[in-house]
Amino acid sequence: MVNYPPGGARSAGGGGPPQTTPTYAPPPGPPAPHAVVEAFGPGVLTAEGRLDRPKLGSLVFSDREKLATLNAIVHPLVRARSAELEGAAGEDAIVVHDVPLLVENELTGLYEVVVVVDASSETRLDRLVRVRGMAESEARSRMAAQATRERRNTAADLVIDNDGPLEKLEPQVRDVWERLVERAAAHL
Repeated sequence: MVNYPPGGARSAGGGGPPQTTPTYAPPPGPPAPHAVVEAFGPGVLTAEGRLDRPKLGSLVFSDREKLATLNAIVHPLVRARSAELEGAAGEDAIVVHDVPLLVENELTGLYEVVVVVDASSETRLDRLVRVRGMAESEARSRMAAQATRERRNTAADLVIDNDGPLEKLEPQVRDVWERLVERAAAHL
């Protein structure tokens, strides 16, 4: 997994406002995990010795074997950090995991509720090119390595439509959060 969006475990005890605690993902700050450099070479590092995510992404999202190698390195680290954060959460906390490639790696069964933030292929392509600065070919390669929109939405318990402006997204996120809080309260 590369290109983790910002986030991590999110919790709110007693239905209060969510508090975000980042989970482990090779961040842009700390030095790259040694195993990643061993597997992919020093070319995946910046001049400062940090993981060059765009470079690594261009390598792995065009080659399923390389993606599997990266996943084998990163997934155990992510699982360990997630377990640590879950263990530290209060009994009444709602913990939200931001999991790239959840459907592709068949991890939906690990979670009580799966929320998918959905956007059309056209919107996703535009954002990868315009916002993240990827070449269109690289963006298309990355998207091809992901589950189809139908497969992601079928795996979801709740779907948030992210094809529109931010003003349209925020009320949907609030609604999903309220539903999660209600669900958690019913399980106490």
